[in-house]
Amino acid sequence: MFMSNNKVMRNAGMLYVRMLVMLFVSLYTSRVVLNTLGVSDFGIYNVVGGIVLMFAFISNTMAGASQRFFSYEIGRNNFKRLKQLFSVTVTIYVFFCILITLLAETVGLWFIRSKMNIPIERVDAALFVYHASIISFIFTIIRIPYNSLIIAHEKMSFFATTSIIEAFLKLGGVFLLSLVEWDKLKLYSVIMLLVVFIITIVYYLYCRNNFKECKFILVRDKGIYAELSSYAGWNSFTTLANIGLDQGINVLLNIFFGPVVNAARGIAFQIKTQVTAFVGNIQMASAPQIIKYHAGNRKNELEKLVFLSSRVTYYFMFFIALPVLLQTEMLLKLWLIKVPPHAVVFTQLVIVNILIETISGTVTSAIQATGRIKAYQISVGVVLLLAVPISYLLLKQGFEPEITVIVTSFLSVICVLIRLIMFQVLLGVKVTSYLKKVLFNSIIISILSSILPLIIRFYCKDFGLAEIAIFLITCTSSVISTIATVYFFGLNSEEKKYFMNLINKKRA
Repeated sequence: MFMSNNKVMRNAGMLYVRMLVMLFVSLYTSRVVLNTLGVSDFGIYNVVGGIVLMFAFISNTMAGASQRFFSYEIGRNNFKRLKQLFSVTVTIYVFFCILITLLAETVGLWFIRSKMNIPIERVDAALFVYHASIISFIFTIIRIPYNSLIIAHEKMSFFATTSIIEAFLKLGGVFLLSLVEWDKLKLYSVIMLLVVFIITIVYYLYCRNNFKECKFILVRDKGIYAELSSYAGWNSFTTLANIGLDQGINVLLNIFFGPVVNAARGIAFQIKTQVTAFVGNIQMASAPQIIKYHAGNRKNELEKLVFLSSRVTYYFMFFIALPVLLQTEMLLKLWLIKVPPHAVVFTQLVIVNILIETISGTVTSAIQATGRIKAYQISVGVVLLLAVPISYLLLKQGFEPEITVIVTSFLSVICVLIRLIMFQVLLGVKVTSYLKKVLFNSIIISILSSILPLIIRFYCKDFGLAEIAIFLITCTSSVISTIATVYFFGLNSEEKKYFMNLINKKRA
């Protein structure tokens, strides 16, 4: 079974390379942006222009809904229905763009003008950023059907290449900030809009030239609209809850502490965006295969793939998380030079939260494959939204801004339990099996991998080593310790054999 999923692992590998490049390029881009805009303008962009990041979450969820149906029909070789689904998807997303634009230009505009804590002299720039963000959102949503087709057809090499190009375009655009004499906050929002537009055109042209089903037709079958809309609607519920959570917390921090704390949280969530995307790649690579296993009623293969994908995803996440957690302050200094207050603790807490979410990420793909997602989405969405009122009450009591991430992490643990229960109810996979084969295994790997780096981190100072030397030694020991622990304790014999063969092929 493991070898039958070679394509999944190859696709995941390509996507990991993509995200490694994007991670470093994007983090360096954020450093340049922070230094060029300044802390206050950077905070304004994150709280006002954050609408782009908000709807990036929506686009990912809606893409997942489209991809689920596209993959299902590709697995059945039903290209007539695939063509219908594509056209219906385009139609639904156009109407969605119109609806959100109307809301954003009325309710959203009123909120920014009357409720946000923005310096008076920067209100005009903030409104400019907001309108540019709305246009970026439209292009992002229109791109979804094309993105979904590429993933459903498992064309991961094109997807990876295009994403890397997008990251470098953003980096190149940022360097223009120091060359053009104009309001830098406004210019930055225009540059981000142009990059989104260019990449959307690239997706469109590729799909038109490679996929026959990528031609719009008028579909009159109301049943298809109802089926896809129902699934996409419920699939978006948790995403909307995440948006409400992230923006709600962002607004609370702005009201209680001002733009400087928004900047600190913005730094942490820049890291979260990149790391979450990095971790999500193996889930993206395995999702089409999980859907096809479910469509073919191949429960055993589905269960094994979910377990494998969950473990490997967590291993890769912990591989990144351990050195970041141990050397957060030094990493931020190297990255940003000037580190905003609260940024270090925000970053550490966000990384812990991602680890919690990662442990059950692939389970979500399996649940979505069933199509019966209403109860799951409502349960998880409601739990996530509780973070906003709970955080408000705690901030009113005088707690520090970091309490918002602690509350979110606690609720994330509850969400993991909900996913495992729904996994058992919908697919018959026992919670105890997942705990034994994934959760307990991941906890053991985390503990064993951390021992050596922790010793080095806290005792190196006794030898009078320079800070940069301690940083390098700690990061190196974290990498070596995690790789060794995963190989000896995290992989079975068949998985070890596969990865050794892969390494030998690369050497040859």
